[in-house]
Amino acid sequence: MSSRPRVPGALVALVALFTAGYLAPYLLPTVVGRLSAGLGLTPAQAGLVGSVLLLGSSSAGFTLAARGERIGPRLAARAGLLAMAVGYGSAAATGAVPLVVAGCVLGGVGSGTATAVAAAGIAGQRDPHRASTLGLLTVSATAGALYLTLPHLAAGHAPPLLAIACAAALVWPLTRRLPGATRAVREAPTVSGPLPHRRAGLVLAAGILCWSLAQNALWGVSGRIGLTQAGLSEVTVGAVFAAALGAGLAGVTAAGALGSRLGRAVPIGAGTVLIAGCVLLSSAAGGLASFATGEILWNALYPVVLSYLLGLAASLDPRGRWAVLVGSASSLGVACGPVTGSLLSEGAGYTGMGVVLCALLLVVAVPMTAVARHASGRPLVPGSVRRRGGAPAAVLAGTASATPALVPQMGAPEQEVTPITVPNAAGRRRLAKSAFRLARPSDRG
Repeated sequence: MSSRPRVPGALVALVALFTAGYLAPYLLPTVVGRLSAGLGLTPAQAGLVGSVLLLGSSSAGFTLAARGERIGPRLAARAGLLAMAVGYGSAAATGAVPLVVAGCVLGGVGSGTATAVAAAGIAGQRDPHRASTLGLLTVSATAGALYLTLPHLAAGHAPPLLAIACAAALVWPLTRRLPGATRAVREAPTVSGPLPHRRAGLVLAAGILCWSLAQNALWGVSGRIGLTQAGLSEVTVGAVFAAALGAGLAGVTAAGALGSRLGRAVPIGAGTVLIAGCVLLSSAAGGLASFATGEILWNALYPVVLSYLLGLAASLDPRGRWAVLVGSASSLGVACGPVTGSLLSEGAGYTGMGVVLCALLLVVAVPMTAVARHASGRPLVPGSVRRRGGAPAAVLAGTASATPALVPQMGAPEQEVTPITVPNAAGRRRLAKSAFRLARPSDRG
């Protein structure tokens, strides 16, 4: 997906699409808990259904990364939203486990398609980090409101699935602001070739897969930790999750205000280490205080680090290919999270699961920080433009109406500078004398 919508309406559509696509992972604890309670599934079986749902999401992202340019953002987004509405809606309307699983898989494919279109479009924005931060802010607010509302609705597995289907239906009208296939191909860069920063991108994709797996292994069983180990009611657990996502809003807002002042390495490395401690605290929670503290601190840090990881992936390739692939790898880790958390908690208990996940996060923090420190795409900052062309070049580079093929925009990867050998004084005189002879009227006949 390489179209680059830059008008405000397109950004609104991308943020809404991002929110709809990410809503299923954010509601994963209540979806898994409702599937277990409403359909009589064991915790491991409910976690497996959640994993299958998110596996469909990741597979759609990987598929769309290779074919998105031919489909176009508008058509792909509408197909994804339709799959979400039909899949989650049909899963909510039936109590037959096979039909519920089939509906969740179809809805997961739609979620992955919507997320891939949004990720590719956000990568084409002038400031992808701020755009992804805005998307995370919106999905956190939406999920937080749903966590406050869902416990007061009917019991069973239907309410959270219907909420996701309704979100897809509400976003559908905004897709008219996205470019179609013809416009997407016309606006796509003419330069094609292999993925840049291939080694760094692969390391980042593998790291974020493990990072997301660890996060969602705990997130998938957090509801059961609160209900069984901490002894809380469903209303109290929902309130804790809403407060945690509210803290996530504050964290994302702070990340957007901070921007690139600390670079990417410090937020990714230090943030992951702090998240590992929060995972350990939440998994060992024995009451409201420890459970709420771990969940709130964890959810305040998680979207901050994720926004920097998405911005890092976008910087590796302005065409958005690494953004889609890294986002799909993250979805794959999310997909494996619920079943991993269920198996670890059944085999080692919640505390033992937390120790394993904490160790995994500490291990993957090292390569991801190394990528952020040494291999991220270098943005054009005003200082580098000034060194290459003075104030006029900086003004042109910061102008959205400048010709993209001739003048780099702020945030675009720097171009390589090729040294040119200048001839000495005698050589310059010979070149000038030859040019004069070629320009004489007698030589033109």
